[in-house]
Amino acid sequence: MNIEKRLLKGDRRACARLITMLENDDERAIEIIKRLYKHSGNAYIIGITGPPGSGKSTLTNRLARKLRNRDKKVGILAIDPTSPFTGGAILGDRIRMSDLALDKGIFIRSMGTRGSLGGMSKATWSAAKVLDIYGMDYIFIETVGVGQSEVDIVKVADTVLMIMVPNLGDDIQAIKAGIMEIGDIFAINKSDLDGADKTKMEIEMNLDLNDKKDYRPPVIKVSATQDENMDKLVEKLIEHRNYMERTEKLIERRKDNTKFKIIKLIEEELMNLIMDRALEQNLLESLSNEVVLNDLDPYTAKDKIMRLIK
Repeated sequence: MNIEKRLLKGDRRACARLITMLENDDERAIEIIKRLYKHSGNAYIIGITGPPGSGKSTLTNRLARKLRNRDKKVGILAIDPTSPFTGGAILGDRIRMSDLALDKGIFIRSMGTRGSLGGMSKATWSAAKVLDIYGMDYIFIETVGVGQSEVDIVKVADTVLMIMVPNLGDDIQAIKAGIMEIGDIFAINKSDLDGADKTKMEIEMNLDLNDKKDYRPPVIKVSATQDENMDKLVEKLIEHRNYMERTEKLIERRKDNTKFKIIKLIEEELMNLIMDRALEQNLLESLSNEVVLNDLDPYTAKDKIMRLIK
Protein backbone atom coordinates (compact mmCIF):
# COMPACT_ATOMS: atom_id res chain seq x y z
CA MET A 1 0.00 0.00 0.00
CA ASN A 2 1.45 3.41 -0.98
CA ILE A 3 2.00 6.27 1.44
CA GLU A 4 -1.14 8.15 0.30
CA LYS A 5 -3.52 5.29 1.09
CA ARG A 6 -1.72 4.59 4.36
CA LEU A 7 -2.05 8.24 5.41
CA LEU A 8 -5.79 8.28 4.67
CA LYS A 9 -6.18 5.09 6.73
CA GLY A 10 -4.50 6.74 9.72
CA ASP A 11 -1.05 5.13 9.48
CA ARG A 12 1.25 6.97 11.94
CA ARG A 13 4.44 5.93 10.17
CA ALA A 14 3.13 7.27 6.85
CA CYS A 15 2.28 10.57 8.55
CA ALA A 16 5.73 10.84 10.13
CA ARG A 17 7.45 9.89 6.88
CA LEU A 18 5.59 12.51 4.87
CA ILE A 19 6.44 15.29 7.33
CA THR A 20 10.10 14.27 7.19
CA MET A 21 9.97 14.46 3.39
CA LEU A 22 8.51 17.97 3.63
CA GLU A 23 11.26 19.08 6.02
CA ASN A 24 13.82 17.79 3.53
CA ASP A 25 12.18 19.69 0.63
CA ASP A 26 11.33 16.44 -1.13
CA GLU A 27 9.21 17.29 -4.19
CA ARG A 28 7.44 13.93 -3.93
CA ALA A 29 5.83 15.10 -0.69
CA ILE A 30 4.45 18.20 -2.41
CA GLU A 31 2.94 16.04 -5.15
CA ILE A 32 1.29 13.83 -2.53
CA ILE A 33 -0.23 16.86 -0.76
CA LYS A 34 -1.51 18.16 -4.10
CA ARG A 35 -3.39 14.91 -4.66
CA LEU A 36 -4.72 14.67 -1.10
CA TYR A 37 -5.45 18.34 -0.45
CA LYS A 38 -9.20 17.84 -0.97
CA HIS A 39 -9.20 15.75 2.22
CA SER A 40 -7.96 18.68 4.35
CA GLY A 41 -9.87 21.50 6.05
CA ASN A 42 -11.43 19.49 8.88
CA ALA A 43 -8.91 20.06 11.66
CA TYR A 44 -9.00 23.18 13.83
CA ILE A 45 -5.57 24.75 14.28
CA ILE A 46 -4.63 26.40 17.57
CA GLY A 47 -1.40 28.36 17.72
CA ILE A 48 0.30 28.56 21.12
CA THR A 49 2.82 31.34 21.44
CA GLY A 50 4.49 33.51 24.04
CA PRO A 51 7.88 34.37 25.50
CA PRO A 52 10.46 31.72 26.46
CA GLY A 53 9.92 30.24 29.89
CA SER A 54 6.17 30.76 29.88
CA GLY A 55 5.42 27.02 30.08
CA LYS A 56 4.04 26.56 26.57
CA SER A 57 4.96 22.86 26.38
CA THR A 58 3.42 21.97 29.74
CA LEU A 59 0.27 23.88 28.86
CA THR A 60 0.04 22.25 25.42
CA ASN A 61 0.46 18.87 27.09
CA ARG A 62 -2.38 19.61 29.49
CA LEU A 63 -4.71 20.94 26.77
CA ALA A 64 -4.08 17.86 24.62
CA ARG A 65 -5.08 15.63 27.54
CA LYS A 66 -8.26 17.64 28.10
CA LEU A 67 -9.29 17.29 24.46
CA ARG A 68 -8.47 13.57 24.46
CA ASN A 69 -10.85 13.21 27.40
CA ARG A 70 -13.48 14.57 25.01
CA ASP A 71 -12.52 11.86 22.50
CA LYS A 72 -10.81 14.32 20.13
CA LYS A 73 -7.72 13.34 18.14
CA VAL A 74 -4.90 15.83 18.64
CA GLY A 75 -1.83 16.62 16.58
CA ILE A 76 1.03 18.65 18.09
CA LEU A 77 3.71 20.42 16.08
CA ALA A 78 6.31 21.62 18.57
CA ILE A 79 8.72 24.06 16.96
CA ASP A 80 12.09 23.75 18.66
CA PRO A 81 15.35 25.63 18.13
CA THR A 82 17.53 24.04 15.48
CA SER A 83 20.65 22.13 16.44
CA PRO A 84 23.73 23.87 15.00
CA PHE A 85 25.28 20.43 14.45
CA THR A 86 22.56 18.34 12.80
CA GLY A 87 20.08 20.97 11.57
CA GLY A 88 17.31 19.07 13.37
CA ALA A 89 15.13 20.06 16.31
CA ILE A 90 16.78 19.98 19.74
CA LEU A 91 13.69 18.03 20.88
CA GLY A 92 13.17 19.79 24.21
CA ASP A 93 9.41 19.98 23.66
CA ARG A 94 9.17 16.36 22.52
CA ILE A 95 10.91 15.21 25.72
CA ARG A 96 8.57 17.26 27.91
CA MET A 97 5.56 15.69 26.19
CA SER A 98 6.89 12.12 26.17
CA ASP A 99 4.06 10.89 28.42
CA LEU A 100 1.59 11.60 25.60
CA ALA A 101 3.51 9.58 23.00
CA LEU A 102 1.81 6.25 23.80
CA ASP A 103 -1.68 7.66 23.17
CA LYS A 104 -2.72 6.57 19.67
CA GLY A 105 -5.06 9.56 19.47
CA ILE A 106 -2.15 11.99 19.79
CA PHE A 107 0.59 12.64 17.23
CA ILE A 108 3.58 14.72 18.38
CA ARG A 109 6.24 16.05 16.05
CA SER A 110 9.16 18.31 16.89
CA MET A 111 10.33 20.52 14.03
CA GLY A 112 13.47 22.65 13.88
CA THR A 113 13.25 26.29 12.84
CA ARG A 114 16.19 25.77 10.44
CA GLY A 115 16.88 29.46 10.20
CA SER A 116 13.26 30.56 9.78
CA LEU A 117 12.25 33.66 11.73
CA GLY A 118 8.99 34.33 13.54
CA GLY A 119 9.13 31.24 15.76
CA MET A 120 8.05 28.85 13.02
CA SER A 121 9.55 26.20 10.79
CA LYS A 122 9.39 26.60 7.02
CA ALA A 123 7.48 23.31 6.72
CA THR A 124 4.96 24.04 9.51
CA TRP A 125 2.04 24.92 7.24
CA SER A 126 2.51 21.80 5.10
CA ALA A 127 3.00 19.59 8.16
CA ALA A 128 -0.28 20.89 9.58
CA LYS A 129 -1.98 19.93 6.32
CA VAL A 130 -0.56 16.42 6.62
CA LEU A 131 -1.96 16.09 10.16
CA ASP A 132 -5.28 17.44 8.89
CA ILE A 133 -5.42 14.83 6.14
CA TYR A 134 -4.27 12.19 8.64
CA GLY A 135 -7.48 12.80 10.58
CA MET A 136 -6.68 15.03 13.55
CA ASP A 137 -9.58 17.00 15.05
CA TYR A 138 -7.32 19.63 16.64
CA ILE A 139 -3.77 20.64 15.78
CA PHE A 140 -1.63 22.57 18.24
CA ILE A 141 1.32 24.50 16.85
CA GLU A 142 3.64 25.53 19.66
CA THR A 143 6.09 28.19 18.53
CA VAL A 144 9.70 28.34 19.61
CA GLY A 145 9.28 31.41 21.83
CA VAL A 146 11.26 34.18 20.20
CA GLY A 147 9.45 37.08 21.81
CA GLN A 148 8.24 40.23 20.09
CA SER A 149 8.81 39.15 16.48
CA GLU A 150 6.80 35.97 16.87
CA VAL A 151 3.80 36.81 14.73
CA ASP A 152 3.95 34.25 11.90
CA ILE A 153 1.66 31.90 13.83
CA VAL A 154 -1.34 34.11 13.02
CA LYS A 155 -0.84 33.21 9.34
CA VAL A 156 -1.40 29.51 10.09
CA ALA A 157 -3.68 29.22 13.13
CA ASP A 158 -7.46 29.52 13.38
CA THR A 159 -7.13 30.60 17.03
CA VAL A 160 -4.02 32.09 18.64
CA LEU A 161 -3.51 31.40 22.34
CA MET A 162 -1.02 33.84 23.88
CA ILE A 163 0.75 32.58 26.99
CA MET A 164 2.11 35.13 29.47
CA VAL A 165 3.67 34.67 32.90
CA PRO A 166 4.17 37.04 35.85
CA ASN A 167 7.51 38.61 36.66
CA LEU A 168 9.31 38.02 33.38
CA GLY A 169 10.60 41.56 33.53
CA ASP A 170 9.43 42.40 30.02
CA ASP A 171 5.65 42.53 30.53
CA ILE A 172 5.40 46.12 29.32
CA GLN A 173 7.58 45.43 26.30
CA ALA A 174 5.49 42.40 25.38
CA ILE A 175 2.29 44.40 25.66
CA LYS A 176 3.67 47.11 23.37
CA ALA A 177 4.82 44.57 20.81
CA GLY A 178 2.89 43.20 17.85
CA ILE A 179 2.29 39.89 19.58
CA MET A 180 -0.41 41.53 21.71
CA GLU A 181 -2.44 42.19 18.59
CA ILE A 182 -2.53 38.58 17.41
CA GLY A 183 -3.84 36.96 20.59
CA ASP A 184 -7.41 35.63 20.53
CA ILE A 185 -7.13 34.30 24.08
CA PHE A 186 -4.62 35.27 26.79
CA ALA A 187 -3.59 32.76 29.42
CA ILE A 188 -1.43 33.89 32.33
CA ASN A 189 0.38 30.69 33.22
CA LYS A 190 2.08 30.03 36.59
CA SER A 191 -0.57 32.28 38.11
CA ASP A 192 0.27 31.05 41.60
CA LEU A 193 3.30 33.37 41.41
CA ASP A 194 3.20 36.92 42.74
CA GLY A 195 2.42 39.44 40.04
CA ALA A 196 -0.25 37.43 38.20
CA ASP A 197 -2.98 39.94 39.04
CA LYS A 198 -0.75 42.82 37.91
CA THR A 199 -0.03 41.10 34.60
CA LYS A 200 -3.74 40.39 34.07
CA MET A 201 -4.60 44.03 34.79
CA GLU A 202 -1.97 45.30 32.32
CA ILE A 203 -3.30 43.04 29.56
CA GLU A 204 -6.91 44.01 30.31
CA MET A 205 -5.99 47.70 30.21
CA ASN A 206 -4.31 47.24 26.86
CA LEU A 207 -7.34 45.43 25.48
CA ASP A 208 -9.53 48.33 26.69
CA LEU A 209 -7.69 50.57 24.23
CA ASN A 210 -8.77 48.44 21.29
CA ASP A 211 -12.40 49.27 20.60
CA LYS A 212 -12.36 48.12 16.98
CA LYS A 213 -12.98 44.43 17.67
CA ASP A 214 -16.43 42.97 18.15
CA TYR A 215 -14.73 40.16 20.04
CA ARG A 216 -12.80 40.88 23.21
CA PRO A 217 -10.08 38.30 23.96
CA PRO A 218 -10.58 36.73 27.39
CA VAL A 219 -7.70 36.88 29.89
CA ILE A 220 -7.48 33.82 32.16
CA LYS A 221 -5.14 33.00 35.02
CA VAL A 222 -4.08 29.34 34.83
CA SER A 223 -1.49 26.94 36.17
CA ALA A 224 -0.71 24.11 33.79
CA THR A 225 1.36 22.18 36.32
CA GLN A 226 -1.37 22.39 38.96
CA ASP A 227 -4.22 21.90 36.44
CA GLU A 228 -5.88 25.09 37.64
CA ASN A 229 -8.45 26.68 35.33
CA MET A 230 -7.33 24.45 32.44
CA ASP A 231 -10.89 23.20 31.85
CA LYS A 232 -12.01 26.83 31.68
CA LEU A 233 -9.27 27.54 29.14
CA VAL A 234 -10.47 24.65 26.96
CA GLU A 235 -13.99 26.09 27.12
CA LYS A 236 -12.68 29.50 26.01
CA LEU A 237 -10.90 27.89 23.06
CA ILE A 238 -14.10 26.13 22.04
CA GLU A 239 -16.09 29.36 22.52
CA HIS A 240 -13.72 31.20 20.21
CA ARG A 241 -14.02 28.45 17.62
CA ASN A 242 -17.82 28.69 17.80
CA TYR A 243 -17.59 32.48 17.44
CA MET A 244 -15.31 32.18 14.40
CA GLU A 245 -17.61 29.67 12.73
CA ARG A 246 -20.84 31.49 13.62
CA THR A 247 -19.65 34.84 12.26
CA GLU A 248 -17.92 33.22 9.25
CA LYS A 249 -14.68 34.87 10.37
CA LEU A 250 -13.06 31.43 10.23
CA ILE A 251 -13.46 31.33 6.47
CA GLU A 252 -12.14 34.91 6.23
CA ARG A 253 -9.07 34.08 8.32
CA ARG A 254 -8.37 30.90 6.38
CA LYS A 255 -8.74 32.79 3.11
CA ASP A 256 -6.27 35.48 4.27
CA ASN A 257 -3.86 32.81 5.49
CA THR A 258 -4.12 30.97 2.18
CA LYS A 259 -3.33 34.15 0.26
CA PHE A 260 -0.29 34.65 2.46
CA LYS A 261 0.86 31.06 1.82
CA ILE A 262 0.44 31.34 -1.95
CA ILE A 263 2.47 34.58 -1.95
CA LYS A 264 5.19 32.93 0.14
CA LEU A 265 5.35 29.99 -2.27
CA ILE A 266 5.67 32.38 -5.23
CA GLU A 267 8.40 34.35 -3.42
CA GLU A 268 10.35 31.16 -2.73
CA GLU A 269 10.00 29.95 -6.32
CA LEU A 270 11.07 33.29 -7.79
CA MET A 271 13.99 33.60 -5.38
CA ASN A 272 15.24 30.12 -6.27
CA LEU A 273 14.85 30.83 -9.98
CA ILE A 274 16.67 34.18 -9.82
CA MET A 275 19.48 32.95 -7.59
CA ASP A 276 20.08 29.83 -9.69
CA ARG A 277 20.48 31.95 -12.83
CA ALA A 278 22.55 34.60 -11.05
CA LEU A 279 24.91 31.98 -9.66
CA GLU A 280 25.24 30.29 -13.04
CA GLN A 281 26.48 33.55 -14.55
CA ASN A 282 28.48 34.54 -11.46
CA LEU A 283 26.42 37.71 -11.67
CA LEU A 284 25.84 38.16 -7.94
CA GLU A 285 29.56 38.03 -7.21
CA SER A 286 30.53 40.52 -9.91
CA LEU A 287 27.73 42.97 -9.09
CA SER A 288 28.59 42.83 -5.39
CA ASN A 289 32.17 43.77 -6.20
CA GLU A 290 31.01 46.73 -8.28
CA VAL A 291 28.74 47.96 -5.48
CA VAL A 292 31.52 47.68 -2.88
CA LEU A 293 33.80 49.75 -5.14
CA ASN A 294 31.03 52.31 -5.62
CA ASP A 295 31.06 51.67 -9.37
CA LEU A 296 27.42 50.66 -9.07
CA ASP A 297 24.55 51.22 -6.63
CA PRO A 298 22.63 48.26 -5.10
CA TYR A 299 19.35 49.29 -6.73
CA THR A 300 20.81 49.09 -10.23
CA ALA A 301 22.42 45.79 -9.28
CA LYS A 302 18.98 44.52 -8.27
CA ASP A 303 17.53 45.67 -11.62
CA LYS A 304 20.23 43.75 -13.51
CA ILE A 305 19.47 40.57 -11.59
CA MET A 306 15.72 40.96 -12.07
CA ARG A 307 16.25 41.12 -15.83
CA LEU A 308 17.19 37.45 -15.63
CA ILE A 309 13.50 36.50 -15.40
CA LYS A 310 12.08 39.13 -17.77
